[in-house]
Amino acid sequence: MSELSDLKILRCAQRLVLDSGMLSAAEAQRLLVDNHLQKMSSDGSTRRFWRVLQTGRALCVIAAPAGRSNAELAESKSAWKIGKHLHEKGVPVPEVYGWDEASGVLLFEDLGDVRLHDLTTSPEGNIRSDVGAWPDYYRAALVHLAKMQIVGAEGFDETWCWDSPRYDVPLMLERESGYFLRAFWQGLLGQEENSGVEEEFRDIAEIAGKAAANFFLHRDFQSRNIMIKDGKVRFIDFQAGRLGPLGYDVASLLIDPYAALTEQFQEEMLAVYGSVLAAYCPGSEEEFLKYYSFLALQRNLQIIGAFAFLSKVRGKSFFTAYIEPALLALRDRLAGSSFTGYHRVRALVDRSVALTKA
Repeated sequence: MSELSDLKILRCAQRLVLDSGMLSAAEAQRLLVDNHLQKMSSDGSTRRFWRVLQTGRALCVIAAPAGRSNAELAESKSAWKIGKHLHEKGVPVPEVYGWDEASGVLLFEDLGDVRLHDLTTSPEGNIRSDVGAWPDYYRAALVHLAKMQIVGAEGFDETWCWDSPRYDVPLMLERESGYFLRAFWQGLLGQEENSGVEEEFRDIAEIAGKAAANFFLHRDFQSRNIMIKDGKVRFIDFQAGRLGPLGYDVASLLIDPYAALTEQFQEEMLAVYGSVLAAYCPGSEEEFLKYYSFLALQRNLQIIGAFAFLSKVRGKSFFTAYIEPALLALRDRLAGSSFTGYHRVRALVDRSVALTKA
């Protein structure tokens, strides 16, 4: 289906703002003529975003699909349904003010421009040595993550999911190890299929798939999806939420190549998360640790596949710089005792590192 024009999106948003009661009819009418809108960037998403300003203050954010395909409209509906659910559960997500089913246009609370990634990283792209408050924000993020995983699963309706209702082995094989092989190994590096690798990836996925998967899973819980507003963490980009295991979102945050957290800090944060989890869901810590490395490896594969696709196919060069650190983290994880038997996967990743550095 054709793309919805910016003007139609903004007119739709104008009506939603009016219906929400945030502005009077006269104020809403002026949105399109008095320079009250700022276009916003979207990282890897194809969606379009605008900030709505009123008397010099941020009023809300408009989010709209790139087009009107069934998948894009379904994704928008998921953002509306899941966002309302999490907000009602007390999870620190933006309030959703309005949604138009026909166009997929959404109005969200504006959380500003400061991401956790901005606080951890220097202008040169290195992790900050002037520690400041960012470690405390990681602790807060993990506390709220544990809450989101537990209470977010309560009353969660799988029909809200636009993509798939659960994180499972078929998803891992198609969109994580398969994504890694298609987009990175073959697409970016130009290499041929490697015999036996898919069988080893399947074995790893089947082990990861044994983790209990009845918790809320964000699936992109990383430092650029955590906003800092008024000194508190807030979570965005949750529309791909579904039911899944505990370890995946924790790994997403801790192995995040945008932040490049040290191994020592990751271990400290795992301990923080474990203590919070024990309070929210006693008895879950042992299983969380049992499957964490396997779920972290799955997340690592997804990251590399996504960054390869976004940089090569969509031409988003921002992601290129993060492929090598993500690949090195994958190699280091495979060096652990849990993965000693996966010789073909380890050899492929070693070869990938060499080709990337060449």
